[in-house]
Amino acid sequence: MNDKQKLLLVEDDPSFGAVLKDYLAINDFDVTHAIDGEDGLTKFKSGDFDLCILDVMMPKKDGFTLGKEIKDLRSEQPIIFLTAKNMREDVLNGYKIGADDYILKPFDSEVLLYKIRAVLQRHSADEEKFEQEEFEIGKFKFNAKLRQLQIGSKSHKLSPKESELLRLLAVYRNDLMPREVALTRIWHDDNYFTSRSMDVYIAKLRKYLKDDPNVEIVNIHGEGFRLLISE
Repeated sequence: MNDKQKLLLVEDDPSFGAVLKDYLAINDFDVTHAIDGEDGLTKFKSGDFDLCILDVMMPKKDGFTLGKEIKDLRSEQPIIFLTAKNMREDVLNGYKIGADDYILKPFDSEVLLYKIRAVLQRHSADEEKFEQEEFEIGKFKFNAKLRQLQIGSKSHKLSPKESELLRLLAVYRNDLMPREVALTRIWHDDNYFTSRSMDVYIAKLRKYLKDDPNVEIVNIHGEGFRLLISE
């Protein structure tokens, strides 16, 4: 059984790509190398990767276009961009797409290795956190798997979206839950209509939670929501 973490490396320079693939393989990663953006998208669709490393300047499909297509298919997919261009607009474009990091060529291979491991570790911790199923929310007990919210003898059966939204709020309890996190994880899209839909579900959750005056969902204008629980 192969338990190595899987990387998709999309790099059009054949010699540099081969050297980098070998270096990462020596450091215990399972690496798939794609030679251009179109090849990269094909390989991404046919595999399950822990991290994508995308060169920005490529023929047929550039790295930013490929990165956006990958994020459209799997919004939580970790991505690192590689580029020889140190332009502020390019860096900002990469982060807007959802890049986890951005590395300028030429780079120290050990620095790349450190950044890869840091991104993988961070995403692993995030996913473990998001998979939690049972929560105590003030006087409520919430089971996300059963979609059940209970306070005393009173119980609410939540819809799938209500349950996922309350789970995210509980994960971020007393902290900001960014709108885009909920929209991409639950609705798989961040646009005007999905945003309005989420507001409707927030209103429903507020009705369920009003039985405990110490629990409140607060709107942070333009940013997201906070599930506030007073001790």
